Amino acid sequence: MVRRARVRNSFIEKLSENLLEVLDDEEYHDVTIEVGEDPYVKVFRAHIVILKYRSPNLRKILSTNKKKSDGTLTHIKLPNISPEIFQIILRYIYGGIIYWKDYETSDIVKILVAANELELGELIPSIQSFLIKNKREWIEQNFNMIYRTSFEADSFSELQNFCTELMFKQPEKIFNSSDFTSIPENSLISLIQHDNLQMSDVQIWDHVLKWGIAQNPELSSDPSNYSNDDYNVLKNTLQHCIPFIKLYNLSSKEFLDNILPYRKILPEELYIDLLKFFLDHDYRPSTNNKIKETEIRSNKSIDSKIITIQHAELISKWIDGFEDTFALDNLHEYKLIFRGSRDGFMPENFHEICDDKPRTIAIIKVKDSDEILGGYNPINWESRECSPVTHNEFSETKDSFIFSFSNKNDIKNHELSRIKDEKHAIDNYFSYGPSFGLGDLVIYGGPKRSLDNCYSRCKRLSYEKQIREAIDYFAVEDYEVFQIAYNSITIG
Repeated sequence: MVRRARVRNSFIEKLSENLLEVLDDEEYHDVTIEVGEDPYVKVFRAHIVILKYRSPNLRKILSTNKKKSDGTLTHIKLPNISPEIFQIILRYIYGGIIYWKDYETSDIVKILVAANELELGELIPSIQSFLIKNKREWIEQNFNMIYRTSFEADSFSELQNFCTELMFKQPEKIFNSSDFTSIPENSLISLIQHDNLQMSDVQIWDHVLKWGIAQNPELSSDPSNYSNDDYNVLKNTLQHCIPFIKLYNLSSKEFLDNILPYRKILPEELYIDLLKFFLDHDYRPSTNNKIKETEIRSNKSIDSKIITIQHAELISKWIDGFEDTFALDNLHEYKLIFRGSRDGFMPENFHEICDDKPRTIAIIKVKDSDEILGGYNPINWESRECSPVTHNEFSETKDSFIFSFSNKNDIKNHELSRIKDEKHAIDNYFSYGPSFGLGDLVIYGGPKRSLDNCYSRCKRLSYEKQIREAIDYFAVEDYEVFQIAYNSITIG
């Protein structure tokens, strides 16, 4: 068996070698490809039959650029890909091999983007896995760039999940990345709100200052050179960030050395209050200078007929990998994409709208009760046939979970159950609505069954525990599906 494998591999290597020779042989080519934009443009020669069968996108382009009867070669343009990157991609299309160690990490990221444009589906997950397993340190140092890239396409979900997890679980690494100062304001605010930050409050202050100065290149890093106009520019830049820094937690020396030189960028009331606090040990700060939870929440809303903003905040913590005891004032954007009472309860209604959508929360209202059930799917929904032997209707993920609230008016009375059988995390059977595990939470649909025989049972659990006491069938009054956008932390 080993010998057969070696022989087969040698045949494949020879085939790859021959196809690359075909690419290098200019005699039989029948298409030219103009790559890049002025002044960096290069023309490549290739073969239509190979391009069509290796790249779905090139197949579409070539189908609209028929070869002319006068013998003129077919000519296409790919302005979004650089000549250097396309040359690597083209040799992969012919030879099926890329040696990652031969390329800079930044070029590998560009190859990923180009592979997505050309719809080279088998290459995309391979590149993402390589980057995550072998280039973690580089990603941390170039976080903003890689995070922006990861959200350019849904097919980059592996990188999206990695970057999001890094941002929430190790946010201090984002501060230390080389491109930290290029993140937008809302991302910075989300970071400095983290109770999980492994850095002191004075370090956070210094990072925020660094970010503010970087937004205004004309400003010096030495405040002694600032004019009043300079202070006002920096004050305006940081006005939304400063309230989230825990300045009252600083030592007197930290206040003297780090805050006092920049006192003119602080709101006057806050600065006077800080002076009183650090000069009088018996003084208690004014509550007007603290951001209250109710004030933060007042700017948040969710388009749901089933859950409240408090439910959404708790579910946001679960998505980020934290339990409900973790103190984190952060709410992702919940975009309503499906509602049964609006869009129809048939399974095909759900799959037509929700298939190919990653990062979704399903919220289910149990009929004739105050009970709410739900589940989180970090990957795409799909429509698949059911196989009792192979169970190929299931998708694998390590980050899904299901949950319940026994009383919608009491969010503390809940049950959270994370995945334990990752291979059977998501049930994509086309005759189901949003369903999880080997029967852990299954939603039927349709007028004939009227959603009366949905179920959550305890046999063959794919999740850690059952989420409701009753394990029999239940009826659904309505259900909603939200796509989660990391709006409060989005970079880009």
